[in-house]
Amino acid sequence: MAAGDETAYRLFYDAYFDRLWRYLIVVTAGNEDAAREALQTALTRVVRHIRVFSSEPVFWSWLTVLARSALTDQTRKRRRYLAFLDRFSRHAVTESARPDVDRPDERLRQLLEHHIAALADDERRLVEAKYFARRSVRDIATELQTTEKTIESRLTRIRQKLKNTVLAELKNE
Repeated sequence: MAAGDETAYRLFYDAYFDRLWRYLIVVTAGNEDAAREALQTALTRVVRHIRVFSSEPVFWSWLTVLARSALTDQTRKRRRYLAFLDRFSRHAVTESARPDVDRPDERLRQLLEHHIAALADDERRLVEAKYFARRSVRDIATELQTTEKTIESRLTRIRQKLKNTVLAELKNE
């Protein structure tokens, strides 16, 4: 097996698979999933680290150490993962429990809504048509019987006005 002989691995597998499986079932107190994972890891480690042993009891002892360490590693990994999920869920709950005003994006949205509502009627309708109804500049220009360039210029001025008022308010906060 140390030389990579597949027949030797098959002989090892036939001789020790069931015995190692039963050993892991006992060690895991009947948890078949944990035993299956540990067995798979242990068999992989056997292939990677196989060497010549002086006797079968020494070899079996080495196999059980590999199996127990695979089980221990798997248990630690599962605990770390569950601890991560716990921290993540607590963080998510904390974030969702915070008031919306504490979130920068939410505060910006509130300010924009407030200042858009404070615009002159024609400016507000223009912003709503372009950005909320998602109409094209061409459609808006046709409806208002003006040029596209005029609509684009008005939108630029309105955006600049909104930007300045929102930034001024944020700066004061």
